Amino acid sequence: MTDNWPLYEVFVRGKRGLNHVHVGSIHAADDEMALRNARDVYTRRNEGVSIWVVRSSDVTASSPDEKDPFFAPSGDKVYRHPTFYDVPEHVPHM
Repeated sequence: MTDNWPLYEVFVRGKRGLNHVHVGSIHAADDEMALRNARDVYTRRNEGVSIWVVRSSDVTASSPDEKDPFFAPSGDKVYRHPTFYDVPEHVPHM
């Protein structure tokens, strides 16, 4: 029966983390069931403070094979690198 249920990607934010991290996938009949099942499967030991579930079909990602052509346009944008700016001495952590 689960073969007909959509696949969801599960992201959990840990208690000490700032970012959600992909922890796995789960099949569910709907969004609410995916959220509850993800909680039960991926946060059994109270590891998380927040869960995201996203249908796998809604995720769009770049391919590692396209790394060079996909990210190459950013190489010619030298203004994105802080080499042209003077950072005042009183500014911490720069």
